[in-house]
Amino acid sequence: MSCFDFNLLKVDGKARLGEIVMPRGVIRTPAFMPVGTAGTVKGMYADQVRALGADVVLGNTYHLMLRPGAERVAELGGLHTFMNWPHPILTDSGGFQVMSLSGLRKLDENGVIFQSHIDGSKHALTPERSIEIQLLLDSNIIMQLDECIRLPAPINEIERAMRLSIRWAERCKQKFGLQKGRALFAIVQGGTNEDLRRSSAEALVNLGFEGYAIGGLAVGEPQSEMLRTINCTEPFLPKDKPRYLMGVGTPDDLIECIARGIDMFDCVMPTRAGRHATAFSRFGKINFKNARHANDHRPIDEESDCPASRDYSRAYLHHLTKSDEMLGQMLLTWNNLGYYQSLMSDARKSISEGNYLCFMAKTKENWAKGDLKLL
Repeated sequence: MSCFDFNLLKVDGKARLGEIVMPRGVIRTPAFMPVGTAGTVKGMYADQVRALGADVVLGNTYHLMLRPGAERVAELGGLHTFMNWPHPILTDSGGFQVMSLSGLRKLDENGVIFQSHIDGSKHALTPERSIEIQLLLDSNIIMQLDECIRLPAPINEIERAMRLSIRWAERCKQKFGLQKGRALFAIVQGGTNEDLRRSSAEALVNLGFEGYAIGGLAVGEPQSEMLRTINCTEPFLPKDKPRYLMGVGTPDDLIECIARGIDMFDCVMPTRAGRHATAFSRFGKINFKNARHANDHRPIDEESDCPASRDYSRAYLHHLTKSDEMLGQMLLTWNNLGYYQSLMSDARKSISEGNYLCFMAKTKENWAKGDLKLL
């Protein structure tokens, strides 16, 4: 088995069915990666995440750098052993925290100096150090360090960050070198500007990476702008490499972006929503704070393969929510991740059968109908 292979199995319009083959396992695409920022998918056991159909999870360089520390994780056998996940892991480089923790960092050509949000200690994160940390964690898919900025922003600021990210990508590639069993992905930046996205994509493709991410979206712009940006970026990405849209998103975002040629996604939305009383389902979103669920004996979805969706009544989930019981958050997180994986499985099946657009239309129709009619 080679270090990294992407096999494009079928194309339906721009929707792509594929697989990423790595020594630690096969990632079926389109794929949704549950976010395990600090070495855990919040509220879930690793074997539950796997049983739902996840082939890969995401960890975060910045957070694991601070606690427990990359060197400590390496001494303890690497992140796979540490979190009991023997399957592929993708690590975010810390670039998102360049934006989200802008009040706690200083940035220059060399890299970023963060003031820890935990204890105030200072930590330097350069492109080289980001790669070093991800290697210590034993990540399988490693992301370049980039500068992600919140939108809207002045065009000159977007271009400055985009060009800095290209220079950092080159440094990351040099530090990464040749790594058996791992892959390095570049991140296309450029805001919602078509020319900047094209320039970024072309420069990164010329450098040569195993995969290409589209970063810097879902950071304040409307969905229409995000989709337009994907439309103008996708033609400049290699057809034989996986495309990863970072930090996205809602179920609707996912199926729209699959239709535009995206292969991989991650987002905290399903786990965060679960902790805040919201369930995603084939009937749309369900808010369990709503009193209408108090006497509803039905499960979220009796046809689901996920036990949390199938085996607990809505009345019980409403009770747990109103009582602020931890189990309610755990069950809704379990349901949400199950629904996201089911959505990916159905998308893959529809692409294989050549009817992805019909799948999209039917899925949206079900969301719009909701399930009040079933009461």
